Amino acid sequence: MPPRNIYLVGSVPLASTAQVFETVSAAFGKRIKQIPDGEVGDRSDWITHLEVLFREHPDFEPSAEIFAVHAHSVSRRRFRLRPGKRAADVHFGNLGYADCAGRSYRTFRQLRDVGTILDGVRFQVDLVPAHSVLWLFVAEDEQLALDPAYNGALKRELKRIVETIPHQDLAIQFDLASAVFARLERALPTPYGRTKQEMTDRFASIVADLCHEVPTDIPLLLHFCYGDANHRHAVEPSDMGDMVRMADALKHRITRPMDLIHMPVPRNRSDDAYFAPLKQLRLRPGTELCLGLVHYTDGIDGTIRRMQTALKYVSDFAVATECGFGRRDPATIPELLRMHVAASDFA
Repeated sequence: MPPRNIYLVGSVPLASTAQVFETVSAAFGKRIKQIPDGEVGDRSDWITHLEVLFREHPDFEPSAEIFAVHAHSVSRRRFRLRPGKRAADVHFGNLGYADCAGRSYRTFRQLRDVGTILDGVRFQVDLVPAHSVLWLFVAEDEQLALDPAYNGALKRELKRIVETIPHQDLAIQFDLASAVFARLERALPTPYGRTKQEMTDRFASIVADLCHEVPTDIPLLLHFCYGDANHRHAVEPSDMGDMVRMADALKHRITRPMDLIHMPVPRNRSDDAYFAPLKQLRLRPGTELCLGLVHYTDGIDGTIRRMQTALKYVSDFAVATECGFGRRDPATIPELLRMHVAASDFA
């Protein structure tokens, strides 16, 4: 049996984009289809660097709401629209994604030209939809109304990216993170729906709209996540049911190919109850399932335990961690990459 594919979600806490490309290529070779730039520098903590978009935006002011993803994460004061400002009139400018992608792609191309990156490996760009950004930074009651304005800016970033990077070199990932799955797990009313089903439908429709902006000759990757702030989830998933239902909702809304769906597996879940919903997973032909079950904390033994349970329900899947590496000690990265290779070899 050939090795399983390896997938990287996004951030890799090394010194530079070049070091990320070099290190990952040397470790994984043909096992990886696309490589992200590692989101180095101020992007290493996912989207926290985007707070400036609201702090310096003339239409926003600090609100009374203090938000934390969970009890052990950083608390942030959310922003809200200034009196007299309307969500329909808000415009977001440069989000930075296209600028970063352009710089990183130049490095990618240089390293591929000298053989460091193998021919056929794509450059992966990770984009975060409005619902995650607004969840962190905007008052709860204004999030849904502002969603189109922010995603409009994200579409403009995507347009620049696909116009400047050759399609044969590119892959696009969208994150469906804890702003989605924590809300589904809690099943409490939110601006995006009063019930779990309403929220699933709303989020799936929003994400499908973004996915249709990706040209069909560019692989589309979807990363599901429960959060990783201070290495803790926003909420612990009961099982994989919400992710399976979201995958199904997306399948029925996205008319272009979906090339990969990544689903996380918590470190302490090697039980059948967690994986059992995978029996109901019906992906389209051509959609690769990736399970985020590689955990540094309990090593390859724990990873194989989770794989053994997963194999009762699905046989064909790529391997990854639950989330990006960005909040990890860089000294752990070489061993973590070796663990991915060992998991890739496990049949």
